[in-house]
Formats: sequence, structure tokens, C-alpha cells
Amino acid sequence: MDNIILDKINRFTRRKLTEDEVYVFSVILCDNDIDRDCERFSDGALESLKERFVGRTGIFDHDTAAANQNARIFDTELVTDESRTAANGEPYKYLRAMAYMVRTEENKNLIAEIDGGIKKEVSISCAAAKRICSVCGSDKAVTSCNHIKGRKYGGKLCHTILDDITDAYEWSFVAVPAQVNAGVTKKYTESDTVKAQGEDISAADDELRRDIRRLAYFAGGRSAADIASLSAASLTTKQLIALRRSFEEQCGRGRAEVQLAPDTKEADPTEGFSMR
Repeated sequence: MDNIILDKINRFTRRKLTEDEVYVFSVILCDNDIDRDCERFSDGALESLKERFVGRTGIFDHDTAAANQNARIFDTELVTDESRTAANGEPYKYLRAMAYMVRTEENKNLIAEIDGGIKKEVSISCAAAKRICSVCGSDKAVTSCNHIKGRKYGGKLCHTILDDITDAYEWSFVAVPAQVNAGVTKKYTESDTVKAQGEDISAADDELRRDIRRLAYFAGGRSAADIASLSAASLTTKQLIALRRSFEEQCGRGRAEVQLAPDTKEADPTEGFSMR
């Protein structure tokens, strides 16, 4: 380990740490590919996340209790892989981070699991102010359109482009990633509105219900998620938006932002909402 790396790490410490005291590893936080939720980050969003994630804490399953804080990012790099392309045909780009932990007796097993490839999937928690439709360019955080993500129009998969990152909260070791190579936890701004008719209204309401279940899980566990799903089943769009905002506020008080991704009745409520 060279002095440059130690200098970057020691920007975040109260005293200067030595090479023997720290464990350094790298993680892929996110990329520009279309994830399992039919969403992707814009190049501008990746650039913003590159700056915002320096200094952010690493935890487990987005549980922000102090005891779960185990690592910190000290450097980031946006990498373009010329050997492959993203699903939309653009050059593949990913955000790689360097993180450190202080070696202790308590975390030696975690370090062994990272070295052994057991702990490697991670998920980020961030806020994106814009949600752009890949088909028509409408910002779904402001208005709505008739295009449903996950469907094909003109032979191209409709997806949402996340842009205008307003904050980055934390990154977490998780079990199942939303993105193929990493995973993303997304929070949408409270200015979200739903202005659609017919089939689009139904699709938007279903997405709100998935958001509510996910938020409820991180706010109160599986039982809370089950209760929230039952409550949301008969609510109107306006009521769903209000309920989602309520759960967002509960999670925000703990600085835990949860990832919005597809969910099924039979699946684990955290499945599909994590890092690559």
C-alpha cells in the first residue's frame, strides 16, 4: 500500500492510521446498464455519484444502526469498459469505489468473507430528482406518459433514466442485486406526481404499491411490509402517494433510503433491491 492511498484514507480518520491497521478493498457501486427494475443511470448521474460517494459509509442491508457501519469509501473512479456495451447500445461504464476498514478482532471474519468472494454484492442509496422515459423523454417525476417500462416500443425496451442526483446516502452489503453487476437503492423526490389515464394509471399504481411494500419492509420488517401491501391494495393513486411519502419520511429519519424494484408475493421482500 503506497502513501497516496494512506493519505486519502487518513482524510477521514481522527489519527493517522498505518498500513497494518487498515484493510482496503474495491467494490462496483453502479453502472449505466439497464437493471432488473428497467432503470439505468445517465452519464451525468454517474459523474455526480462519483463525487458524492467519497466518504460515504458502508453498512449491511441498509440498516443504519451505528453497529452496522463497517467500512468507508475513500476514493472513486468512473470506468469505461471498451470491450462491452450496455443494453441500450452505449459504451458500458461503471462506478468503482475503494473502501477501507480498520482491522479489528470483530471484523476479521468479514474480511475473510470479502477475500473469499462471499461478501461482494453491494447496493447504493441515493436520491434522483429526474426519471426520464427512454421512449419519449418525459420526466416522470413531473408528469406522466403512456409508455410502460419493461415493454418494447419500436423494438426497443422502455426504461427509466435516472438523472439529476441530489444526494448519496450510503452503500450496503446485500444478498440480491437489482443491477446485474452492482445494485441500486433509489429514492424519488417528493414532487413525484401521477398524471395518466387507463393502462398507465394502473401501471403507475402498481409501481407505487411496490414502493410502499419496500419502504415498509425497511421501516418495520416483513410483517410491516405485509400489512402495508394489504392496506395499499384498495387505495387510490392520491392515497398511495401519501402513504409512500409517509414511509419515506420514516426511513429518512434513520437515513435509510430503500431501493425500488420489482417484488412478488412469494419472494423475499428484499430480493431484487441491492447492489451488483
